[in-house]
Amino acid sequence: MPQTLTSTSMFNTTGFSHQLHPTKETEHERLIFQDGNLISASLEALIQHLLPTVDYYPEKAYIFTFLLSSRLFIEPHELLSKVCHMCIEQQSLDEPVLDKARIKKFGPKIMQLLTEWTETFPSDFRDERMIGHLKDMIHRIAPYDESYWKTMNQLLQTLNQKLATLNQGEENTIKVNATVSDKLVIIKTKPPSIQRDILSICNDPYTLAQQLTHIELERLSFIGPEEFVQAFVRKDSLDNPKSCFSDQKKTDNLEAYVKWFNRLCYLVATEICMPAKKKHRAQVIEFFIDVARECFNIGNFNSLMAIISGMNMSPVSRLKKTWGKVKTAKFFILEHQMDPTGNFYNYRTALRGAAHRSLTAHSNREKIVIPFFSLLIKDIYFLNEGCANRLPNGHVNFEKFLELAKQVGEFMMWKQVSCPFEDDQNIIHYLHTAPVFSEDGLYLASYESESPENQLEKDRWKTLRSTLLGKT
Repeated sequence: MPQTLTSTSMFNTTGFSHQLHPTKETEHERLIFQDGNLISASLEALIQHLLPTVDYYPEKAYIFTFLLSSRLFIEPHELLSKVCHMCIEQQSLDEPVLDKARIKKFGPKIMQLLTEWTETFPSDFRDERMIGHLKDMIHRIAPYDESYWKTMNQLLQTLNQKLATLNQGEENTIKVNATVSDKLVIIKTKPPSIQRDILSICNDPYTLAQQLTHIELERLSFIGPEEFVQAFVRKDSLDNPKSCFSDQKKTDNLEAYVKWFNRLCYLVATEICMPAKKKHRAQVIEFFIDVARECFNIGNFNSLMAIISGMNMSPVSRLKKTWGKVKTAKFFILEHQMDPTGNFYNYRTALRGAAHRSLTAHSNREKIVIPFFSLLIKDIYFLNEGCANRLPNGHVNFEKFLELAKQVGEFMMWKQVSCPFEDDQNIIHYLHTAPVFSEDGLYLASYESESPENQLEKDRWKTLRSTLLGKT
């Protein structure tokens, strides 16, 4: 009997496997291979290649790649309906009397395919039609082996737990966002006695880097692989007259994660601009430089980039007197690591190093790889824009989707790492809910700290004081 695979085991320890060899002689004419790699085929041929039989089971790499990319051409419930219908027809599962020996060989394979689908793309099964197709298929084979009933119940129980976790995570994100929305306030108008700042909550850079890593890994865990495809989904005129998933959640978790990055940028800038004293502002800058360095050492590149971006915002970078009090050598080293020159060559080199460390790691601490997310999205976007989904002959451009699956599959490995650090809810709550300045608020706080240097800044300061503080 084939082993049941977890979603982690869909990606081997040496990276994503591109080798998808032809296994059914009847498919050779419809599946186009080059150097042993499947590069194109009709959609129908790709669906046929997904179907398990008595003596065939598709490779893990193929299953993930096709289930990931197929949603550009056909909705998941329609795909599963086709898969079930074709299996029923090919295995004669609608006959009054079934061949028990045949079912004994076929049953474990269709169960494995359904299990892999539910474990890797659980959000697909928010659609009740998916559950219906799954149950119908199992009901057809279960009377010939009672163990299938048990397997189905375990599968559905695990699926329900995954969906409950996803739903809870999304609800928590919505609550957090509701708490911090419209809190773009002018904190300097509050009496100093009731102001809170990051150093009063956590003054140890390593601890704060750990708590940022907690937040990053938790938010990453909610992002499904399908969101990367759905972010760029377009109408496919050959197979679907309407855009896929018009009535389903698309990229909520992905978008929430990008918003978290932006919030962290503004939080860093707010914490720097808020103190009235130059000495205190310089202390906060040096603290965040140390936090950024610890994030780099951990492998948390997303928080690292957010911190650097926050310190490079104009309201912060213009504080020349403040920066004059800062030991900037460490900051320049970190900036160099995240320099966009050469398509972020330095960062990509560091990322490859962290990825290699993760593959050979003996502890979760060494497995942590949190990529600079906006750049990952940009890479996937340009991959999508640079290559057509269809070839001129109407075939699906499977070579493109192998590269997409490679990038998304690597991300899937990284996001499954459990955070090895003990969480501190007081710090995490502050990072999620502390009020932050708007862009105008940042500029006003910056001008209040260090006076405008030219007429343009003076005019802007006067306007901001009038609109935000009601002063002239």
